[in-house]
Amino acid sequence: MNRPNIIYCAGGNRKFAEIAIENGLLYGARIPRDKPHYPIYFADQDWKKPNRSQYMAQLSQYRPKIATVLDLQSLDQFGEVLSWAEEASQFCEYVVIIPKIPSIIKRLPKRINNKEVILGYSMPTKYGSTSVNPEEFAKWTVHLLGGSPHRQMSIWDIMGKYSYIFSVDGNFTQMIALRYNKFWTNGDATYAENRWLPRLDEADGGKWPEDAPYEAFRRSCINVINAWDKKIDE
Repeated sequence: MNRPNIIYCAGGNRKFAEIAIENGLLYGARIPRDKPHYPIYFADQDWKKPNRSQYMAQLSQYRPKIATVLDLQSLDQFGEVLSWAEEASQFCEYVVIIPKIPSIIKRLPKRINNKEVILGYSMPTKYGSTSVNPEEFAKWTVHLLGGSPHRQMSIWDIMGKYSYIFSVDGNFTQMIALRYNKFWTNGDATYAENRWLPRLDEADGGKWPEDAPYEAFRRSCINVINAWDKKIDE
């Protein structure tokens, strides 16, 4: 079993993008809101403020491997979401449809324009979530959207039994690095706050690195990759 493709998805800071790529993560961006600094593997549309024409224009420009489309939040959006997927399929290899209605998945096509459809599972966060039971994703290829690394791994433990987790994305480790100079570690703690080591000045004997947020993020990138590799080998 292979580990999922691990994607750092954020715009606005070239340095964070460089660190992520240098340490083995793939690069993604929420377009057209954010300006990518490098070629993108993953494109995510802004589900709170969708702009189809600008999004498709940038998909045509950047040609990502994976691209999300309009979130499927109500039955009356079904045709519109498939229309988005039809258009997006011209510019990527995998189209991600994000179902947020229970029992809707059985109506979705597995392929569009001979491109594989991946289902996006919206991790429970302040930014988004889904009411669809993970078991409804059975026998589908899945992308985990957002959330912390340990939350993603917890969902993988559940969904990985009956679905293929192709990829995960997020920028949670960047947020923690920027706010607190903390980095993620793969411990055995149950709660999120116990997964974050002390601030770098405390962890390193009272020395505050000049580039503390970047160093914290670098350590998180390394630890996340290693944690996924260890999980897959278990």
